[in-house]
Amino acid sequence: MLCSMRNVCQRFDTILDIYHRYQTVTTLDLYCNEIGAIGAQHIADALRNNTTLTTLDLGSNKIGADGAQHIADLLRMNTTLTELKLCFNEIEVDGAQHIEDALRNNTTLTTLHLAGNEIGDVGAQHLADALQNNTTLTTLDLELNEIGGVGAQHIANVLRTNMTLATLNLGFNKMGAIGARHLADALRNNTALTTLNLGWNQIGAIGAQHIVDVLRTNTTVTTLNLGWNQIRAVGAQHIADVLRNNTTLTTLKLHGNEIGDVGAQYLADALQNNITLTTLILEYNEIGDIGA
Repeated sequence: MLCSMRNVCQRFDTILDIYHRYQTVTTLDLYCNEIGAIGAQHIADALRNNTTLTTLDLGSNKIGADGAQHIADLLRMNTTLTELKLCFNEIEVDGAQHIEDALRNNTTLTTLHLAGNEIGDVGAQHLADALQNNTTLTTLDLELNEIGGVGAQHIANVLRTNMTLATLNLGFNKMGAIGARHLADALRNNTALTTLNLGWNQIGAIGAQHIVDVLRTNTTVTTLNLGWNQIRAVGAQHIADVLRNNTTLTTLKLHGNEIGDVGAQYLADALQNNITLTTLILEYNEIGDIGA
């Protein structure tokens, strides 16, 4: 299999180098091909001198930390790639550190997907450290990475100074109410982030209150996902109180939060005054005839 992948990558390298008509290739999708670390190395080698590819998807390829290092080495030299997808590759903490090292000096990449890589709090810190210097990345996907409250704090710290990142996906982690509080504190001064996904993070009603309270003053966030966080009716009430006067939020996702009829009533009352929200997701909330 490795030999086969090596041959494929070598042929790909030859094609890019020799045949001018292939220089128009801008997207390469190798999702779920089991190329491993060695395959990642050959891909990186093939792209070192490429000046046309802008999107690379190596998701679900078991490249691990070693493969991440090869891709990181590529990012140090490549000045064309703008979107990189490395989801579900078991890169873990060491892989995150390799990516951090590359991001410090990369001035081209704008979108990075690292979902499902088990980087944890330490890996989150590595990426946050990279964003202290990086002023190019606008979208960061860290979904399903076992990031807790400590990792959320590291990310929050960089959000206080980074004014480039516009979309942050932290869904399916375990930051809890404490992590939500850290992020909320950071958003008080952040004027860049427009989209925040905190779905499936066990933040509860208290965490929801932390997040939405900052929306009283934050005028940048337009899309917020708090789905599956067990906020219940109490959390819905906190959100409703803020929605009455918020003039920025356009999309709010509250699915799977057990808000029930009472929570639905709170939100309905708030929307009587809100003229900005255009999309509200309330599926799987145990809302009956009364709430509807």
